[in-house]
Amino acid sequence: MTSPSPACSTGPTPPPPPCTGTTATVLSPRALLSDAQFNGVMHTVLDGNPGMEPEMAGRIVVEAIAFLATAAKSTTSLVPSRVVDEGWHALILHTGLYQGLCFRLGGFIHHVPERPDPGRRSQSSVERTVAAMEAAGYTPDRDLWRGPEDTTVSVAADCQHSDDGGTIIITPKPK
Repeated sequence: MTSPSPACSTGPTPPPPPCTGTTATVLSPRALLSDAQFNGVMHTVLDGNPGMEPEMAGRIVVEAIAFLATAAKSTTSLVPSRVVDEGWHALILHTGLYQGLCFRLGGFIHHVPERPDPGRRSQSSVERTVAAMEAAGYTPDRDLWRGPEDTTVSVAADCQHSDDGGTIIITPKPK
């Protein structure tokens, strides 16, 4: 793997755009936020999930950023896992940061949650999202993309996203 170009470092606010100046095909979602921004969001995850280790909270935030970066460019419906949705919720609570991140990714990504309904949850929707993330150049943390009913990682998030309900709305829509 080659070193990122200077434009891909986690420099001053606002953070740089996604790394594209390398020959590596794997993108770093972490590079989309400054250290202070990332730590603030990570601590929001920790605050909502007492007893969670900071390392796990950081992994959740990284996956949420990669999910959003993929969803912003996708023309198909994508859904976060229950665990990754926790990171998305934390990002949304940092409204200015979230707005800036969305617009750097290509458009504002609205979160429209649905009430939990186990009958509508689909592992195939989660797998489609993971495949889209891989195609976009990310390496999903598979332990955080398990099925909707998996409770290996305990998080407070309890909303759901169906695969065809239009729960993720990008403004403007990708072309």
